[in-house]
Amino acid sequence: MTVSTKHIAQGRTDAEDRLIEADGPLYALQKACGGGKGTTLAIPELLMLVGKARSFGLRLARQFEAVDEESHITAWVEIRPVGGGKDGCEIIVESWQTEPLPPENSIDSDRRKVEINRHLAECTARLDPAQRLLSLETEAPDLAGLQAKVAGAIGKPWTDLVEIEGSSHEQPMHWRLLDGAHCRVPGSKRLWTAHLEPLGQPTPGSAGFVLHLSAETPLADLPAEAAPDTPSLGRDLTPVLRQPINRIIANAETIRTKLAGPIADEYSQYAADIASAGQHLLALVDDLSDLEIVESEDFVTEPDRIELADVARRACGILGVRARERGITLVPPAEGESQLAIAEFRRVLQIMLNLVGNAIRYSPEDSQVWIRLDRIGSRAMITVADQGHGLDEDQQVRIFEKFERLGRSGDGGSGLGLYISRRIARAMDGDLTVESAPGLGARFTLSVPAAEEMRNAPREGRPADGPDFK
Repeated sequence: MTVSTKHIAQGRTDAEDRLIEADGPLYALQKACGGGKGTTLAIPELLMLVGKARSFGLRLARQFEAVDEESHITAWVEIRPVGGGKDGCEIIVESWQTEPLPPENSIDSDRRKVEINRHLAECTARLDPAQRLLSLETEAPDLAGLQAKVAGAIGKPWTDLVEIEGSSHEQPMHWRLLDGAHCRVPGSKRLWTAHLEPLGQPTPGSAGFVLHLSAETPLADLPAEAAPDTPSLGRDLTPVLRQPINRIIANAETIRTKLAGPIADEYSQYAADIASAGQHLLALVDDLSDLEIVESEDFVTEPDRIELADVARRACGILGVRARERGITLVPPAEGESQLAIAEFRRVLQIMLNLVGNAIRYSPEDSQVWIRLDRIGSRAMITVADQGHGLDEDQQVRIFEKFERLGRSGDGGSGLGLYISRRIARAMDGDLTVESAPGLGARFTLSVPAAEEMRNAPREGRPADGPDFK
């Protein structure tokens, strides 16, 4: 650690908190934080102190912390308003301490990079260990041609469908050389970046790869082309909105996790709040898109023979981290328990994620959420029971209405999840119902047509675990 004292540096800001004079380490730190002379003070905590001193016309002597590319800095400054703050402030740095930044954990860094790539991706494909295509998903309108070609390209290298910029080597190359490569996709005017997420241990890629394609340019920035007279949220607007929102989330996560450079914990938390707000906005866009789909006259599901126990366990796996953060224990069906049904797997999982997510959001900490199977006659049922505040009879009716949130605010919900879930359930020749009582939690039950019963299926008529409302 190096320590110096007494008038290490001086500076001056104007009435708009622009740094118009600076010397020594103060100026060096301003440049390291992305600013310069004549630009707004770029050192976050110091900017906050200068703003307070200027606004109130008060002399302040405070400590502030900052980071540059190599060091964590702790400094003591005196800030003197000029002209009562109307003409800016003088900054006198009286002490300056630096400590080397701790080395970054490479495993955590790689994991954060993967999360950011997932948020930015407008196209995701599953590859085998030889980088051959297994499946591809995208909502980007300018990748519709690529998606159409995949049906006839399963088992072929993904590089056969794109043009890798600046490479004349035989494809596919080693995955590490392709990770971060720029490519052109036929039918798209945008430049794309490929990121390969290796699967399998101990050799990365031994279980295949996930390919993420992210565009250098948002779709909304491209020249406008002829569009239908009546735009559709699901078909036209959702892909356009999703991409910039995902960029906001990814950039906020980059700042929060200090991937782009170290920052104070306070500003890391600000970035976390931005990322959380972005996630809520993205969920709202998805809900509005789903609303348009389920309310259309031609909405149908694709029923198949599915295992409700598997759906329940997958939902618990996806939401397990969120539950643990609130100290809530998810209790899925026991191993070996089974209930076959006729329904669309993706839609049943969507309903379960909504039900379990709501249970986590509105249950008290250190409580439990049960997911149980049942069968009555020709109906297969899956129930989510919680230990929350419960619902009275009027609330049990209203909770399935569009945009109904029962007076709750600030939780990021749209009030559409249960309305959409019930519409989907009834489209599958099923239903979604609730049993509850104030103070005794709630039980939401999805019922769908049953398939042939397995030997270990739950006994007919057996009530799900959880509170008794009778």
